[in-house]
Amino acid sequence: MASNKLVTLIAAVLILLPAMAMAKDIVVGDDSGWKLNFDYQAWAKDKVFQVGDTLVFKYKPPTHNVYKVDGAGFKDCTKPAANEALTSGNDKVELKTAGKKWYICGVSDHCDQGMKLTLNVTEKSSAARGIIFPRSQVFGVAIFAIVAIVM
Repeated sequence: MASNKLVTLIAAVLILLPAMAMAKDIVVGDDSGWKLNFDYQAWAKDKVFQVGDTLVFKYKPPTHNVYKVDGAGFKDCTKPAANEALTSGNDKVELKTAGKKWYICGVSDHCDQGMKLTLNVTEKSSAARGIIFPRSQVFGVAIFAIVAIVM
């Protein structure tokens, strides 16, 4: 009986650890959030952004918003059409592809004042690639493992 619990625990750990290490939610600006008078380039400089991660832009609407732009839009602070703005104050942007990404605030002259972020998204390491589980599946395996251990 004890060996069955041990096997279940080991199986759950082997499934959960790689999945938990895969994607992460990254709050832009950490505790400061998305706001004026913050150096987002310095903030992003030493961070690693990988495909599957999610950027979370936290702010108080309608004070700010978020636009995904291209390199020229970033450089010139040119916002796309208004209907492309993210405006919830808890905007989540999944990083689906590798490469350079650019984001700006389109309110007033906030972008010109430095409220913009550029980052480079990398592919997952080859060791982790291919072991992607939906969060619901990870949660289900965790519940199963806990029930198996308790019983």
